[in-house]
Amino acid sequence: MNLFTRPMRLLTAVVLEETGDAVVKALLKLGVMDFVHLNRLDPSQMEKLSSRPSAINRTLLEDLRHRVEALLRQGHIALPTSQNLDVRRLERPDMELYRSTLDELTASLLSIKEEQKQSNQILMGIEEIRRYIDEDKGEYLDLRVGTIEGDRQSDLAARISSFGGLLESLGEEEKLISLTLRRDVAQVDPLLEKFGWTESSDPALQKKAIGIIRTRLEGERQRALEGRLKSEQAADSIIAAKRDDLFDIWSNLRLNELSDQIKGYFSYTHNTTLFSGWVPADQAETVRQAIMMASDGQCVIEWTEATEVDRAEVPVAITSPKVLKPFQNMVNNYATPEYGTVNPTIFVMVAYLSMFGLMFADLGQGFVLLIAGLLFSRSYKKNPLKSEGMITRNVANLLIYLGLSSMLFGILFGSTFGLELFPALWFPFEAVVAGHAPSGSLVTDVYGILGITIKFGIVIIYAGLILNWINLTRKRAFLTLVLDKNGIVGGLLFGIGLYMGFGFVNSGYHSFPSQRWIAPAVAISLLGLFLRPFIHAFIEAKESGKRPAIGALVMDGVMEWLVDVLEIFTGYLSNTLSFMRVAGLGIAHASLMESFRQLSGLAGGAGGLAIFILGNVLVIVLEGLSAGIQSLRLNYYEFFSRYFTGKGVAYRPVGLTTTSRSRS
Repeated sequence: MNLFTRPMRLLTAVVLEETGDAVVKALLKLGVMDFVHLNRLDPSQMEKLSSRPSAINRTLLEDLRHRVEALLRQGHIALPTSQNLDVRRLERPDMELYRSTLDELTASLLSIKEEQKQSNQILMGIEEIRRYIDEDKGEYLDLRVGTIEGDRQSDLAARISSFGGLLESLGEEEKLISLTLRRDVAQVDPLLEKFGWTESSDPALQKKAIGIIRTRLEGERQRALEGRLKSEQAADSIIAAKRDDLFDIWSNLRLNELSDQIKGYFSYTHNTTLFSGWVPADQAETVRQAIMMASDGQCVIEWTEATEVDRAEVPVAITSPKVLKPFQNMVNNYATPEYGTVNPTIFVMVAYLSMFGLMFADLGQGFVLLIAGLLFSRSYKKNPLKSEGMITRNVANLLIYLGLSSMLFGILFGSTFGLELFPALWFPFEAVVAGHAPSGSLVTDVYGILGITIKFGIVIIYAGLILNWINLTRKRAFLTLVLDKNGIVGGLLFGIGLYMGFGFVNSGYHSFPSQRWIAPAVAISLLGLFLRPFIHAFIEAKESGKRPAIGALVMDGVMEWLVDVLEIFTGYLSNTLSFMRVAGLGIAHASLMESFRQLSGLAGGAGGLAIFILGNVLVIVLEGLSAGIQSLRLNYYEFFSRYFTGKGVAYRPVGLTTTSRSRS
C-alpha cells in the first residue's frame, strides 16, 4: 500500500500509422495508460493533426454485447470477465454474422419462453387460489359444479388452466368442478357456455367439491413447478450448447470496444499516429518497451514529469490492499484526493472502526455482524450472478470489519448481548451508564464517557491537521501551511483553546488559566492570520508584475480574517463537541440493552427469552445502522474537512479490465 498517491508520468508518442493497431493491442494488454486528448500541443502543431471517424459503430458493439450478456444470464451462465479477453484474438467484428447467430438462438428460445410464461401464469393463479382458500376468502373465488356436453373435459381443463384455474372430476354422474378467480368470470362464462356447461345447485356437491379441490391444488402446483423447471432446463441446455460461441462473440465485441476507445484519443498526420496519456511512474519503462516492440522501434517517445504539469491535470492513482476495499470505496464516494497527497484509506479505516466500536461495543452482537458479513460475502462469491439487495457486496465486506470492531470494544467494555459475562479490560460501559460502576473503575459516570469521546475527537481533528500539513508541505504551499485556519496557526489556536478549556474544567469551572504566554501567543497567531492575504498578494504581484488595488485588498483581507477567526473559534469548538454523539449513541446502546434485560427479567420464562432475543435483534439492526451512519458522517465532516480537498481527477486506464461504464 502506498501512503501517498502513486507518482505519475505523462507519455507522448509518435508511431507509424501502419504499426498503430499493434500499438493499440500492446497498450490494451498492459491496461495502465490513462489517455488524454492532444489539446496540450501548440496550436500550430495541432493544425497538422486530424482525428479519424471510427470505422466501427461502438453503440452497435455495445448493443450486441448486451444481447449476449442477456442470453448468458437467461441460461444461468456466469458472464465472461477480463480473463476471457486475449488481444491476440482481436479481429474486425462480423456484425451481420453475430447478429444472425444471436437471432437464431433467440428464435429457438421463443417457444420455451412461451412455455415458461404459461407455467408462471398457471403457478401464480394456483398460488393465489390456495391463499384465498387458506384465508377463507371465498368471495374472491368462483367455484362451480356441473356437466359439459360431449367428451371434451381435457380440452376445457387446458383452457381453464391458462387462467390459473382448475377443472376436476367430482366422480358422480360425470359432474365436474370448475374453480377460477372471481375476476376472470367475464372470460370463464363464455368459455363454459361454449362447452355446453350445465350448472348444478346441489349444496352437498358444492361442499364435497371444496374438499376435492384442496387435495388437488398441491398436485397441480407441483406439476406447474416441474413444468417451469423443465422449460428452464431446456433453455439452459440450448444456451449452454452455444456457450463457447457466445463467449467468442462477447470477447471480440469487448476487445473492439476497448480498441476503439483507445483510438478515439489518437491523432494522425499523413503517415504517423500521435497519442498521449498518463501512466504510473513504476510502469513507465514497461509501457515504453511495449510501444517500442509493437512499432518495431520506429517511434518517438517523450516523457513529461508530473511536476511540470498543473497538479489539477494529473490523474490520481491510489493503491490499497484488496482487504481495504470497503474503506477505499468510502474515500471514492466522497471525492478523489489531489495528486501527490496522502492516501487517506488506512486513516479512514482506523477512524471509522474506532468510532463504530465506541458506539456499538458488544462481543455477542459484534459476532452476529461478523457471521452475517461472512455469510453474505460467501453467498455473493458462490453466486456471481446474484443481484445485489440491501446488503450489497461492499456492505457485506464492511460488516466483517464492523463485527470485529464491535467484538474488540465489547471485550474492552465487558459486554456480551448486554450481559456482563466477563470482567471488562477497560471499564464496564453498561454498568457505568446504569449508575452502578464497581469501585476502582477507570470511569465512574457518563461524564467520564463524554470526556473520552471528546478526547478521541481531539485526536481525530489533530490527525486531520497533521495530514493537511504533510499535504501542504508536499505541495510546497508553505504560506498556507503556516498561516491558515487549518495550518500551524490554526492548530496552535486550537491547542490554546483546549488548554484553556481543560484548565477551566480542572478548576471546578471557576477560572481559566492565566499564564502570561497565552495572550501573546493568541495575538501573534491572529496577526499571522490577518497578514496572510497581504503576504499572498505581495508574492503574486512579485511573480506577475501586477499590483492589486489597495482598497479592495484591505477590504477582502479584513473580511477573510473575520471569517477565519469566526471559523476557528466556533468551528473547532463545534467539531470537537460533535464527537459527543459517539458517547450519546454508546450510552443509548447500553440503555436499550439494560431496558430489554430488565423487561425480560420481569416477564421470565419463554416470554422473557423472546423479549431478550427480539431486543438484541432490534438493537443490532437499528443501533448498528445508526452507528455506521454516524461514523461515516464524522469521517466526512469532521476528519476530511481538515485535510481532504477532493480536487483530484481519478486515474482511469483503458485495458482489458476496464468496465463497460468507464469513460469513452
